[in-house]
Amino acid sequence: MTTDRLVLRSWTAGEAAAVVDGVRLPHWAEDFPAEGDQVIAGLLAEQPAWLGLYGHRLITERDSGLLIGSIGLFWPPSDGTLEIGYGIVASRRGLGHASEATRALTGFAFTAPGVHMVRAEVELSNPASIRVLEKAGFQRSDTGTGQNTVRYGVTAPVRR
Repeated sequence: MTTDRLVLRSWTAGEAAAVVDGVRLPHWAEDFPAEGDQVIAGLLAEQPAWLGLYGHRLITERDSGLLIGSIGLFWPPSDGTLEIGYGIVASRRGLGHASEATRALTGFAFTAPGVHMVRAEVELSNPASIRVLEKAGFQRSDTGTGQNTVRYGVTAPVRR
């Protein structure tokens, strides 16, 4: 999947192993992987559905070819709802990459059979992540499952 400035593609087993093992690959931004990327890489073996068509992706800048973060849908859906999570390395934050990737993957999520909502849970102490969601078209929906968290969501467009 490509956007104007990004390529979103599935993790490879080799990339996941490199992250878990602490091995750096040449096409990674200097500060990749971030903590969230390490968590996801460690869980991919236990969650094979996350590597499927609607699963987790690595985010690469088209111009530089550098891997700058990851984004993913936590498959399978629950009652037609998917959870999305994302992270961009610190050196590439503030450039709109997270919102661009979130819009693209959210649109793609709505092509999955039966999916009618995409949600994200974010800490209130993370205003940058809240802005990412708002720029991607998400709206605050309710309080989150954790203390000091809130959920944002977007529903599938009406098809005519």
